Amino acid sequence: MQVILLERIERLGTIGDEVTVKTGFARNYLLPQKKALRANEANRKLFVAQRAQIEADNAKRRTAAEQDAKALEGKTVVLIRQASELGQLYGSVSSRDVADALSEGAVKVSKTQVVLDKPIKTLGLHKVRLVLHPEVTLVIEANVARSAEEAELQAKGVTLADMQAAEDAEAQAEAQAQAEADAGPAEDATEDAAA
Repeated sequence: MQVILLERIERLGTIGDEVTVKTGFARNYLLPQKKALRANEANRKLFVAQRAQIEADNAKRRTAAEQDAKALEGKTVVLIRQASELGQLYGSVSSRDVADALSEGAVKVSKTQVVLDKPIKTLGLHKVRLVLHPEVTLVIEANVARSAEEAELQAKGVTLADMQAAEDAEAQAEAQAQAEADAGPAEDATEDAAA
């Protein structure tokens, strides 16, 4: 199906481009979202007549998106989730979770603006791409942790393996101290009996 694009669509074209797309993509996405018009003579004339207004509206939306991008640049979102000892989440972090966490601030972000290549299923720091406008994208960081303290450590660069090793060393030191404390009085008793 031939359509005339009313805004820039990634990997498809820019405003005013006449492109061929699959019928389902046009009917289910482009036309209902008002991102394109069917390419016929009447719509071509309509587009030419309204092109200046369409481009002006696009420029306003792009300017607003650029301001939002400046506000969000360098931002890190902390998401607290339950996870196993190995760092696997019991569930996953979706684009809706990231959008909800971001929207708690001054800038409102919808789940359709958050692009995850795949759902986040492990603890740690993850890069998340935001598409605020077809021409304005940025990358933020999602810090997925089991607690706020763990999130702070991850932000400082401490990995899950480092935390696990520290916990193991601490547990081993406690066990050794306990063993020495238990063995101490028994040795004193044998020394007193020998004297």
